[in-house]
Amino acid sequence: MENEVPPVNRVDQIHAELASLVGQRIRVRANMGRSRIVERAGTLLQTYPALFVVEVEERRGRKARQSYQYVDVLTGTVELYDVQTGERLLDFSEEE
Repeated sequence: MENEVPPVNRVDQIHAELASLVGQRIRVRANMGRSRIVERAGTLLQTYPALFVVEVEERRGRKARQSYQYVDVLTGTVELYDVQTGERLLDFSEEE
């Protein structure tokens, strides 16, 4: 119990780690509910206090911006992966 990190500090940690990845390509896997899982690859554009923005490639060369909350990364609703290696970034699921 002594080494447990409060959830607020974890959100700050996620924000700091993602801020260091701005401009890099990542793969996002988001659980949208009702057995709908969306996977997209894109560039991490910006980090804000409560959310981050990823520019993803759509069909026919179009680009769209998707925003996700840090809390969703913490709860596992949104998972982030390195595009090149496929390894998961920011894995908090096993720390509970």
